[in-house]
Amino acid sequence: MKIDKVLVVATETAYYSDDQAAIRAGARQDGFLYVGEPRTPGFDAIRQPGSAASILLVLSDGYVAHGDSAVVQYSGVAGREPMFRPEAIDAAVRGVEGELVGQDLSDFAGIMRWLEGPNLFPHSVARAAAYGLSQALLDACAHAQGVLMAHVVQDYLGRGDALRAVPVFTQSGDDRYGSVDRMVLKRADFLPHGLFNDVESKFGTQGELFLEYVSWLRDRVRTVAGAASYSPTFHFDIYGCAGDAFERDTARIVDFFAKVVEAAHPYALRIEHPLDAGDRGSQIREMAALRAALRDRGLPVEIVADEWCNTLDDINAFVEAGAADVIHVKTPDLGSIANSAVALAMVKAAGLVGYCGGTCNETERSAQVSAHVAMAADADEILAKPGMGVDEALMVVRNEMVRAVSLDRVLRPHEEIGAGL
Repeated sequence: MKIDKVLVVATETAYYSDDQAAIRAGARQDGFLYVGEPRTPGFDAIRQPGSAASILLVLSDGYVAHGDSAVVQYSGVAGREPMFRPEAIDAAVRGVEGELVGQDLSDFAGIMRWLEGPNLFPHSVARAAAYGLSQALLDACAHAQGVLMAHVVQDYLGRGDALRAVPVFTQSGDDRYGSVDRMVLKRADFLPHGLFNDVESKFGTQGELFLEYVSWLRDRVRTVAGAASYSPTFHFDIYGCAGDAFERDTARIVDFFAKVVEAAHPYALRIEHPLDAGDRGSQIREMAALRAALRDRGLPVEIVADEWCNTLDDINAFVEAGAADVIHVKTPDLGSIANSAVALAMVKAAGLVGYCGGTCNETERSAQVSAHVAMAADADEILAKPGMGVDEALMVVRNEMVRAVSLDRVLRPHEEIGAGL
């Protein structure tokens, strides 16, 4: 089976692109918008609708394989690619169309080596183009081989165990209060993200607003869950705010996290991007020091690497330095979807927590494909995406996983798996 035609279609994401530099510099929020001038190249406004590009591969039997290029909500900072225009993805893919048409779909590993070759795409869109095209190629290979996308990735990683649904992390956006009830009713495994991206208005100059929210969340989860046995992990993304509030003083941050542990009890606690040191080397050193200090104090806080931990090389550096308990494998930042699978396997092999994440600023298609990658790599956590609406993102990811698990029993039976529901 071969690729006959290639199409690139301008589409949209489920959320927005935000200028993180402007927000961290104090841009005022006005309703859903931010007031002020953008600071990051590529932005026309501090918040603007997200763009995607659907890559469609028409196969020789008429099947259409599909992948979507996207970038994270906060593009152009912390070592990430700038925001793209769909026409740039179109031009990049058109540049390799001659090599795609007629491509043999029996060798996914070989195709991925070609896709990750040097200078295949313009530098400014290399990861975004590889992200979308690799999804479409994975879909095409799975169809040609008569298996699931997760099976193709399993074969790529040398794995063969039964697929399992991965625990799901839901994010609230700024609706950090109103979204919680929905998360609890639907039994999200990790919640609520929280979007604490500003010290003055959301985190507090001494963390007081964040502490108040953690206490509220603990009580609200208990109230809504009632007597049911439900114990989610509290996973907060604080966008470096603890470092900003406490001048990146490790001892002061640890003292503050001791208060957060008390406020969150009895729920397990993960804190993503506790500080931003401004470059990869400094980020690794300060995160490693923070992790060591938390262990010395016996505080049950898992810290999550996000910013400055983008590529395979970045992730390897964080893992080798022991700079986090959890590595956020941010799928659009990795380029090809195969790199995300390799990164998750690397993190798991090191005994750390593999979080198959990404961004609210993706599409339903990239979320579906990410679910297959997470299952194939046996990730510990997956982001409910796209968007910030909780229910829709949770549905997309969970439904894709339960369908795949059921099909796995039929397409690749495992003796330990029972029959049906």
